[in-house]
Amino acid sequence: MTTAADIMHPGAQWIPATETLDRAAQVMRELNVGALPISDVNQRMCGILTDRDIVVGCVAAGHDPATVTAGQMAKGTPRWINADADISEVLREMETHRIRRLPVIKNKELVGMISEADLVRHLSDAQIAEFAHEIYAAG
Repeated sequence: MTTAADIMHPGAQWIPATETLDRAAQVMRELNVGALPISDVNQRMCGILTDRDIVVGCVAAGHDPATVTAGQMAKGTPRWINADADISEVLREMETHRIRRLPVIKNKELVGMISEADLVRHLSDAQIAEFAHEIYAAG
């Protein structure tokens, strides 16, 4: 059985909800990632911040990324998966919620992230096609 832990990119890091978007962008650059899970003061996930959120939701909207916080950008219900979840559960979670990145949690701690690139390395062509259809199809 292939699990979330088998396909994830290990070493993901939280960004505190109180952190400014300019600092979040620097962390993304340092880690060479396009998204960071946002944590509240209790180290619980309260959202995910993407590079697109920073550009479109902050900069293009005329806001200052040095004053807007990650927590202010957190919207919706955060989604995550247990490290021992089967790959079919990973796909179902990502497809159902039309998300492209999924934090992986083990013992209530962030242990990795699953991205589209991680899926491509572990899925059949048919599974990739189905995933792409579910995520990108107008609906």
